[in-house]
Amino acid sequence: MTASGKIVGIDIGSRSIKMVVLEDGQVAEKVLTPTTFYPLEEIHRLLDDKKPDHIVATGHGRDLCRHRPDCPQAEIVSTVMANVQGGSHLEPRTRRILDIGALETLVISLTPRGDVYNYELSTLCAAGTGKYLEFMASSLQMPLEELGDFALQADKRLQMESQCTVFAEREAMFLVANGEKPQNIAMALHRSIVERTVDVLRRVGGSSPLLLVGGLAHNRCIKKLLEEQLHEEILVPDDPEYVGALGAALQCEVLQN
Repeated sequence: MTASGKIVGIDIGSRSIKMVVLEDGQVAEKVLTPTTFYPLEEIHRLLDDKKPDHIVATGHGRDLCRHRPDCPQAEIVSTVMANVQGGSHLEPRTRRILDIGALETLVISLTPRGDVYNYELSTLCAAGTGKYLEFMASSLQMPLEELGDFALQADKRLQMESQCTVFAEREAMFLVANGEKPQNIAMALHRSIVERTVDVLRRVGGSSPLLLVGGLAHNRCIKKLLEEQLHEEILVPDDPEYVGALGAALQCEVLQN
């Protein structure tokens, strides 16, 4: 059975809220907004004129959707299942999914049939997440969106010794003070994240191809370093930041059966 009417999938993350609207099974709208300190207000604003027949929420703040009384009771789906549903829909060949989020790294391995075989949600340290790059971009006084391309201009590969975000900032500023090129420091920061990510990928296991989703999938340096480390091509869908929200909306069909 196909869920009828207007379906809203909403992915409420720590840094941003992503929404995908499906009408007759087709994507009618995509919206992204900062989560801010008032995520419930942002959710209200996004949904105000939508009048959905179904809402399916995922992400850290997924339960917040249930605080909106003038809409149908929101369904809830895990971040794992939302990424599997969205990722497999966009790229049926995928056998692993990687989402380096603002506060956590999610790795999922799939069977040839597309079922979840294994997964790990790593939340132990910010130095392996997007927040690390965001923090360091601020220290280098540049937008996060530009940091990856900036790092690709490096002419030397440094090794960051610090295993903590705070100490890494201190180490980066020490390198700047000693005349090291900011591009080389930016590359070292990316390498640090990728090394931690590869450790998680190896623990989870699985086969190729790997699908990179989430906002950091736009970072060309992350993709390049992963391909070097894993010796394989990394797949990146169009609009990778919306994969979870799309998967939540698509999951409505499963929930209605």
